[in-house]
Amino acid sequence: MKLEFNTKKIEQIKADVEISFVSEKNIKKITKAKELFTLYNFKGDGTIFDAQNKILYVSIKEIDYESIRLAFFTALKTINKLNIKTAKSPCIIYDCVVKSFVAMAEGAIFSSYDFNKYKSEKKETKLDKLIISSTEINDKNFSANEAKIGIQRGEILAKTCSFVKDIVNEIPQTYTPLKMAQDAQNLAKKDKKIICKIYDEKFLEKEKMNAFLAVNRASIHPPRLIHLSYKSKNAKQRIVFVGKGLTYDSGGLSLKPADYMLTMKYDKSGGAAVLGIIKAISELDLDIEAHGIIGATENMIGGNAYKPDDVLISREGVSIEVRNTDAEGRLVLADCLSYAQDLKPDIIIDLATLTGACVVGLGEYTSGIMGNNEKLQNDFYEASKSSGEYTTVLHFNPHLRELVKSNIADISNTSSSRYGGAITAGIFLDKFIRSEFKDKWLHLDIAGPAYVEKSWSYHSFGASAAGLRMCMSFIFSLLRHKK
Repeated sequence: MKLEFNTKKIEQIKADVEISFVSEKNIKKITKAKELFTLYNFKGDGTIFDAQNKILYVSIKEIDYESIRLAFFTALKTINKLNIKTAKSPCIIYDCVVKSFVAMAEGAIFSSYDFNKYKSEKKETKLDKLIISSTEINDKNFSANEAKIGIQRGEILAKTCSFVKDIVNEIPQTYTPLKMAQDAQNLAKKDKKIICKIYDEKFLEKEKMNAFLAVNRASIHPPRLIHLSYKSKNAKQRIVFVGKGLTYDSGGLSLKPADYMLTMKYDKSGGAAVLGIIKAISELDLDIEAHGIIGATENMIGGNAYKPDDVLISREGVSIEVRNTDAEGRLVLADCLSYAQDLKPDIIIDLATLTGACVVGLGEYTSGIMGNNEKLQNDFYEASKSSGEYTTVLHFNPHLRELVKSNIADISNTSSSRYGGAITAGIFLDKFIRSEFKDKWLHLDIAGPAYVEKSWSYHSFGASAAGLRMCMSFIFSLLRHKK
């Protein structure tokens, strides 16, 4: 589907169907639909299609970025079921014009996402074009250039989300560490601004990434360390993103129960988000230097699997007592964060589906933000608000640090208490952050929203590309402040 901005009033634009947004403020003003609203007892909830006049009425309860996304998603989701080729819509402007058009574009494109690769019957939409008119449902002045920038940015972000969702939704028999490495290489082949380096198990051994290697030990699929980089000529900052790329997690010898093993293909969500972040940064040609580091591996069982009671010596030289092999993501990240710090970043952000405790604490739809720098955490939180992703800050405290102490090593990979598991996992990672980077590091636990087995808001069943949009919003805020 093509998105187009048109400076004409909506009544001057030709299309098969018109979208009309209904709010509490304007419902009484839509006199031409008064009888229709009365007939269906429509109070401004859901949608109503006036087939005679070819107008789709869509409710919008508030005017903010998330409501705009959801309104456009709802409108296009309805239209996609009809035999319609073109649609026209007024624009909805909230605070920032560019962000408003980003939200409109994202909502429209999200409506057509469907992971149907393995289905015999594939539903296809007839809709070819959505024309967004300069006609507004609220009074704001803006330029056509702002609208076009917003639409372009929204299209790139939404399509990159689809790219990430496809990776996360892909099945484990197909999506191995080698496949993730291949996807990274393909990104660099298609986009000459991206450089890709892939490192194998021999490199990991040379670099003494023993924690990473231990997790992979029982898998027949070899591990890969993926390093993507993008550098603008006018780079303002160097940011390194680190992603957990567990293409499948059985729990290892601390085997997951059958029900908990299902959906573990999603454990590569952090790595997939990092691929998407680098892709989006490059396509938007942002003035930044960005690196993506992904630890791609499987956590399986076998005679040579790493065991509870093992002690691993990480790349940082920190010894780790293994008390549970299902706490494997933090082991991979420990070595990847060590490698990432060698790049001397201004900011380092890791993304991981790290703990079930984060889902228990925050619910399925919210990611946790952790780190040592309260201002950096709060800046990220504020920037994330307009992205459509839900986040909250989880603070470290010295009492929880006591829970990951080990009697035989420098640190234990699990806490001695069942409580505060998301934070103690973050505290574990903090052990591998060097003193000069303590205040430059953020840990994002995306375990809740990364994969949900039911549709929610404008997300379909499965992957949501968690982490991508909030990290991009944070980058945009950094670039604005650097001007």
